[in-house]
Amino acid sequence: MKHINIKVIGKVQGVFFRASTKAVADQMGVKGKVKNEKDGSVLIEAEADQITLDMFLEWCHRGPEKSIVEQVIVEEGELQGYTNFVVIKKNLLW
Repeated sequence: MKHINIKVIGKVQGVFFRASTKAVADQMGVKGKVKNEKDGSVLIEAEADQITLDMFLEWCHRGPEKSIVEQVIVEEGELQGYTNFVVIKKNLLW
């Protein structure tokens, strides 16, 4: 099990990126969370085995149909032990 932080930059807000990310994560068995950032990017914390994370990252580089992904920044992080994948709504603490 591994934890990564993913920052997705481009036209990724207002295009159902968070909801699509959750659907893909749930389908793949990825645990974690996703939220919109004030700078227009999307921030994802994801936990799974390496092979699953590689497939998830491949999807993050494409995103949902109406998104335009310009850059994906990935950093390894500390395992949090998430039990599901959630969408963080506006004005809630991360």
